[in-house]
Amino acid sequence: MRAQASSNGFDIRAISGSHTVLLSIDATVQARKGLLGFALKRTDAKENQSYWLKGLKVFKDVVPNPQPGQSYSSLEHPIQSFLWGDYSAKPGHTYDFIVRPVYGTPRNLTYGDDITITASTENEDDGTHAVFFNRGAIASQAFAQKFGNKAPDNPNDPNDPVTAWLSRGLLEAALAFIGGTKKGEKLRVAAYEFSYMPILNALKAAHARGVDVMIVYEAGKDTVKGKKVATQATTANAAAIKAAKLPSTILIKRTKRNAIPHNKFIVRLSKDKSRVAVWTGSTNFTPSGFLGQTNVGHIVRDENVAAQYLAYWTQLSEDAEWNDLRDWNEANNPNPQAATAENSVVTIYSPRRNDSMLQWYADRIGESGGTVMFTAAFGVNATLAPALAKNQPFLRYILLEKPLTGAIEELLGHNPDVQLANGAALGKKTIRGKIPGWTLDQWFEDEGHYRYEGNIFYIHTKILLCDPLSDDPLIVSGSANFSKNSLVNNDENMLLIRGDTRVADIYMCEFDRIFRHFYFRNIANKLALEGKEETEVIFLDPTDGWVTENFEPKRLKSKRRKLFFPKSKN
Repeated sequence: MRAQASSNGFDIRAISGSHTVLLSIDATVQARKGLLGFALKRTDAKENQSYWLKGLKVFKDVVPNPQPGQSYSSLEHPIQSFLWGDYSAKPGHTYDFIVRPVYGTPRNLTYGDDITITASTENEDDGTHAVFFNRGAIASQAFAQKFGNKAPDNPNDPNDPVTAWLSRGLLEAALAFIGGTKKGEKLRVAAYEFSYMPILNALKAAHARGVDVMIVYEAGKDTVKGKKVATQATTANAAAIKAAKLPSTILIKRTKRNAIPHNKFIVRLSKDKSRVAVWTGSTNFTPSGFLGQTNVGHIVRDENVAAQYLAYWTQLSEDAEWNDLRDWNEANNPNPQAATAENSVVTIYSPRRNDSMLQWYADRIGESGGTVMFTAAFGVNATLAPALAKNQPFLRYILLEKPLTGAIEELLGHNPDVQLANGAALGKKTIRGKIPGWTLDQWFEDEGHYRYEGNIFYIHTKILLCDPLSDDPLIVSGSANFSKNSLVNNDENMLLIRGDTRVADIYMCEFDRIFRHFYFRNIANKLALEGKEETEVIFLDPTDGWVTENFEPKRLKSKRRKLFFPKSKN
């Protein structure tokens, strides 16, 4: 949802997802003179709440020795930013925000006229597209404060308060999708990692009440050089299937493939066409998938999309050889033409004969006129990197599992218009390596990720957003990691959604939330390694000097503001 308000030299734009509201502010030269920041008030009539928001930074003249972790009202210690995010919003709520400009001096504040803007968050489900992101920020101050960095007592219990907080509706949505399937309807599942008991139990219960359930799952390669090959997923899947006592009659082993059967989707079939739907996204059916890594579940209620997924699933259910499946995909699921039709949903399945879809993605990045947001669990592919590095008059954001290295780091890591953030624990060099002498936020010395082995601890989404702030955005989301292997060798599925601003707003706001979460950790860890403390950066500017970098054309914050106000004059 998008809204805009203007008053006395200030323009405010609100972008609402389902759990996030972004407020971006623009100001004339006159309005910026003497500006010390903004006081913000949020009112939620639905929950009878109204209060001035608080922050951690203060004026040194007023609070010379602030207590770590203590927050202060923005009426006395204003927010010095032209972009602010409310990450505690709830789906389907209407919020009234008062933005009050603050002037004067720290000890003698004066205030400009209030600007009021109303922002309504999206419901996660609008009947056609339902989008659910988990918390994806288990390494967070909120988790530490709420739960003392302790794992759920029972991660298999969706009602466990820690489980529910980390899932943030993702697990509940998956269970509702399965649990809401009626007797006589069908569920067709394609699963890579398939070991989370709530999901297995829900499928078992569906089968027991008369739902026609069939599950294609990773069971290891038949043989490689005469030996049977089992992966970590294969072993975990077999153990979970045994523990859940899933009937063998509903199970189909996927073995004849080149790399990995990386899908995680469910097709619901029904005589009632309004109930036909597909559950897809990046979420493996594991505890780490729902509770640890950043993941998304995406439901599409579209008969044509479901038919395409069913046809693909049928090929998987026959345990198709990967070359045969390549041929089938190329014949039945060709690369889209140009940028796809307006207001369309296109599906892409792997494996394919070649990785030409990477160039298709690169072309869409190159054609973008606003901003690009991209997640990369295994790094940035060499075909995509030049498009992201292209000289463009706007910022590009890349959210990574690990820092870039080598030639790609040289190309992107020093480009001022490419903003990078990678998964990181606060106060840790790596998952297991503490920064020597760390003193920043000691309360967060230990943390859990639900995945102490494996490759991906933080960023598991596979998302490309082109022009998400425009009226014609492109959203790409699914199971594939934008790599050659994901296109040529793996079983994968992707959604290409063009022109749906509601879906774009949800994805963009969640991307912003996770990006800022880890960007802060990257900066904090860098400062710690340089021997700097949090007290060096905690105080507010007592003058309007902080405003300058927000309006100098070559500065990062100015470019960020221009994403929301492209016609603003510096």
